[in-house]
Parts: sequence; C-alpha cells; structure tokens
Amino acid sequence: MTRKALVTGGASGIGAAIARQLATDGLHIVVADRDAEAAETFAGEIGGEAWVVDLSDAAALEDLRLDCDVLVNNAGIQRVAPIHEFAPEDFRLIQRLMLEAPFLLVRAALPHMYAQGWGRVINVSSAHGLRASAFKVAYVCAKHGLEGLSKVTALEGAPHGVTSNCINPGYVRTPLVEQQIADQAATHGIPEDEVIEKIMLTRSAIKSLIEPADVGALAGFLASEPARMVTGTSYVMDGGWTAQ
Repeated sequence: MTRKALVTGGASGIGAAIARQLATDGLHIVVADRDAEAAETFAGEIGGEAWVVDLSDAAALEDLRLDCDVLVNNAGIQRVAPIHEFAPEDFRLIQRLMLEAPFLLVRAALPHMYAQGWGRVINVSSAHGLRASAFKVAYVCAKHGLEGLSKVTALEGAPHGVTSNCINPGYVRTPLVEQQIADQAATHGIPEDEVIEKIMLTRSAIKSLIEPADVGALAGFLASEPARMVTGTSYVMDGGWTAQ
C-alpha cells in the first residue's frame, strides 16, 4: 500500500524539499498551496497531485476530512515590525494560517489515521517556537502555539499509532528568509549584506543558512517506521542557536 502525504506550502521552499524527500521515499504526495500554477507544476514533477487552497480561510476547513497518512504542516508567512506598530490584521492572519489551520488539518486527518492505527504528523515549527526575537510577535506566538498543538496531538495519538513532532530549523535558504533579509535591513537600518551575520545568525554557532533538503531529510525520518517511538518532541536544526 502506498501511503499518502499532504504537505502544506508544498510548492516551494521547505515544503517542496519535504515533498520531494517523501516522494523519493515512495509516498504519494498532495502538494497543498495557494499558488495554483506552482502547485500543479511541482506536483507533476514529483508524480503527485495538487490541492489549491488558501489555508488562511480557516472557516472553510472546519468540515474538512482528510485521508492522508502523513500530514506536514508547513505553510507560513512572516511580518516584521515592533509590537506597537504591528498591524492587528497581520497578527490575526498569521495565527489563522500558522496555528488555526494546522489545528483544523490535524483534526481532519486524525480519524483516518486512528482508523488504520498509523499516522505521522510533522509540524514545521522554528527555532522561534522555542525562543523569541524582537519584531516578530505574530510569528513567534504562532510557532509557540504550534509546539503545544504538536504535543497534545502526540499524547492523544499515541494509543492509535500516531506520532506528532516538530521540526525546528533556524534560518533556511528560502524565499521567505530572503524577504526577511530585506525587511530586517529596513527595520534595523543596516545594509542587507550585514543582516545574515549580524541579525539572523548572531546566536548561531554555525554561521550558515540551512539548506531546504536538510529539513526534508529529517522529515523523511520522522515519517518512517523507525521513528515510531519519536513523538511529542521538537527536533532542533539551528546550528547551535538554542544551545545558548
């Protein structure tokens, strides 16, 4: 039996790297993304299928039922501003997309996983799920909440053969991070070429961005049979940032 994996934000960046790894491992991939053209193109490339969806429309997900065996909650966006200048609508958008939508997708997927006695929930969190940074209030709040969702899912899913874990990368070489470089440069008033070392990686022992394929490889392990005893945890991949 070929297992099915649903990867949100799966058409680019970390999501695409995870989808590619899981496809290589023999899973059938559903690429969930709001960019229809990118989703269709990438799904065709890896022999999967596309689900064009705007996950920020949380109300549309309330009656959803999913038959996936592996659920990867990855979709996300970023906004950078001081709290007193942070737009309330941006805060709410990030909570809907990065916390409420994962809850609703887990809720939709668990009945199928429970019925078959097997499932994997992989939540792409962040070092910011464990640590805070200034100017990222909505993102940090959402990722901290995702950590809690993942742990509760692990506890409830354990009797049913379902594991749930977070992957916590530092800064990964993706379009989202490239946009953050420009935003951070504007916020801190420094050139973009200084942002990576002075802002992004100042707390990392290894001064290098993470490659998306590295995250994909870890997701592949978490989706595998040997990971059956790995649940309720957060796998940090941050070059030593949270070791301090």
